[in-house]
Amino acid sequence: VQLQASGGGLVQAGGSLRLSCAASGYMFGLKSMGWYLQAPGKQREWVATLTSDGATEYVDSVKGRFTIARDNGNAKNTMYLQMDSLKFEDTGVYYCNVVASSRPGMWADYWGQGTQVTVSS
Repeated sequence: VQLQASGGGLVQAGGSLRLSCAASGYMFGLKSMGWYLQAPGKQREWVATLTSDGATEYVDSVKGRFTIARDNGNAKNTMYLQMDSLKFEDTGVYYCNVVASSRPGMWADYWGQGTQVTVSS
């Protein structure tokens, strides 16, 4: 499974960005898709998850501002992170993650290459 993240950039505080992550390659099963943030000087931290049955979860700091979603059209293996009301502390590299299996019961984490988001105060 290969993940290609895009959509990062420089934005002023209060602005919006939409990140995309396209998954390709064979997947027998898909358990969840998610986003993680690695802020400067910090470890990678979980931001949001979208499960295969459509449930969403967010870290408290982004609730009400970020929305994770999956393409409902022809690109069903593409997910998005709509980021509104951006804050300086949202700055960092965002990584997309997929938990998928290549055969029954063999689940693994897959990671994209990361996309930089910089929020200016």
